[in-house]
Amino acid sequence: MLARALLAAILAIFACLSLAAPASAAVAVYSYQIVHTYPHDRTAFTEGLFYLNGYLYESTGPYPRSQIRKEELATAKVVQSRDLTPANLFGEGVVDWKGQLIQLTWQTGVGFVYDLATFKPLRKFKYPGEGWALTRNDHELIMSDGTATIRFLNPTSLKETHRILVTFDGRPVQRLNEVEWVKGEILANVWMTNDIVRINPKTGAIDAVVDLTGLLPASDQSGDRDDVLNGIAYDAKSDRLFVTGKRWPKLFEIHLVKTSQMADFSGG
Repeated sequence: MLARALLAAILAIFACLSLAAPASAAVAVYSYQIVHTYPHDRTAFTEGLFYLNGYLYESTGPYPRSQIRKEELATAKVVQSRDLTPANLFGEGVVDWKGQLIQLTWQTGVGFVYDLATFKPLRKFKYPGEGWALTRNDHELIMSDGTATIRFLNPTSLKETHRILVTFDGRPVQRLNEVEWVKGEILANVWMTNDIVRINPKTGAIDAVVDLTGLLPASDQSGDRDDVLNGIAYDAKSDRLFVTGKRWPKLFEIHLVKTSQMADFSGG
């Protein structure tokens, strides 16, 4: 009896030690190679971005003239646009769904649904908190709100169905911004950093960090602290990944290159 009690006490001590000092997560680190450089409108304060049928669709801020745009990839020529009205609305994430465009706004808790072909407004919807970015998979919309939370929305009702907490080695990562669904996982810019994180959509765990330091040459930087990396688009058919930033004069097609390092990432 004494032996059993002693064994139970030892096992309890080991359990407590294991909980107190969890093992570090194995997280891949990627750098990049530039495959191609495209022009990008320097006046576009990029908030949302996606690729569809040869065109880029972009949602821009800030006040007082936010827009949604359809742009030629090769030239950055705007072939279609719509201003967001009234002027107190700050355009944020945008995504397509079955012939429609869905757009968020920043702090007003209202989103808009447009006809994809004409940009004609169809309806509004509401959500709690802030709206930052949108992407989608085959059956749901995926939304960031500037926190460590990712929300999942029913694409028809636009109501939240569930959410995940995004973590790195168990710690929440704040300021998740532009998001993109790529090969079954979520890529997200971390606002005010040069990092993109790759998120497991079931657990919220970050399993890779992409370091894009140095992507935009210093000679092309505006010097404004808000003109940071933000904008991810993926061409699934051709497996092309595009990134840009707020008021960046260039958009980059990049190839990710895995390094031999382990991530030491503090997040947002």
